[in-house]
Amino acid sequence: MLVETKNAHYIAMIKRNQPTAHRQLAALPWPDIAVQHTASSAGHGRRESRSIKTCGIADELGGIAFPHGRLALRVHRRRKQTGERESHETIYAVTSLDAHQTTPAELAAAVRGHWAVEALHHVRDVTYAEDASTLHTAPRAMATFRNLAIDLLKTLGAVNIAKTTRAIRDQPERALPLLGITNNPDTQGT
Repeated sequence: MLVETKNAHYIAMIKRNQPTAHRQLAALPWPDIAVQHTASSAGHGRRESRSIKTCGIADELGGIAFPHGRLALRVHRRRKQTGERESHETIYAVTSLDAHQTTPAELAAAVRGHWAVEALHHVRDVTYAEDASTLHTAPRAMATFRNLAIDLLKTLGAVNIAKTTRAIRDQPERALPLLGITNNPDTQGT
């Protein structure tokens, strides 16, 4: 997935379904590169720590199988949910920015923002089966409606979007008050 940054540059998250680029990024000399930025946070019953390393991509040395890639990123995330074992995740990314155009902290923030977008996409796919949709007309409009529904439910305090969506599906009249519509006809007449 591409994340746009300043001045039409991008950051592309490289997943295992892109085996050539993923293998090339994993093979870079990461053990020899110092951590350039670390951020930690706690909340919602978990602690999380993220560190980032960057490495310039030299075209004359073969580069990386990604167009216009100038800088490779390695983000290592450690996460500890209360009462569970600590998990580790390493992701790789490529950006069209040069090292002098950004800082590791800015890149880390962009990657973190990408994870928030991925969480929304996960809810849309799991709860609303978006990836399985065969709708070919107005897919952007439908994505907008799904985002609106998710945001409305979150604003109203729904913790489990899937459970709340099922409850509304089973009793559609529950949706009317959420939209400010009441089902109390005016009995006074005109």
